[in-house]
Amino acid sequence: MMKALKKVNWKKLGIFAGGVLFGTAGIKVLSSKDAKNVYTHCTAGVLRAKDCVMKTANTIQENCGDIYAGAKDINEARAQKAAEADFEDAECTEAESADAAETVEE
Repeated sequence: MMKALKKVNWKKLGIFAGGVLFGTAGIKVLSSKDAKNVYTHCTAGVLRAKDCVMKTANTIQENCGDIYAGAKDINEARAQKAAEADFEDAECTEAESADAAETVEE
């Protein structure tokens, strides 16, 4: 029997026993009324932070919508100006062609 006790690694057995003791005490501490109060306050803080983040996200979405609408308006105005410029160029080209044709006929 003495040989069996000599083979036991007392250091590992002590660490195991300490872990069991710490775990048991830890469970009691974590399930105490004070710990539950801390968890409740932490959860309330997280919920407040979530509300703040959601408000900020909604504001950003609204701003992005406004920016997108403004960009579409700018592009439509530019396209309209480009179309008007092309139309004026076409009128000028027709007028020059008509003048050139009159000059050739004379």
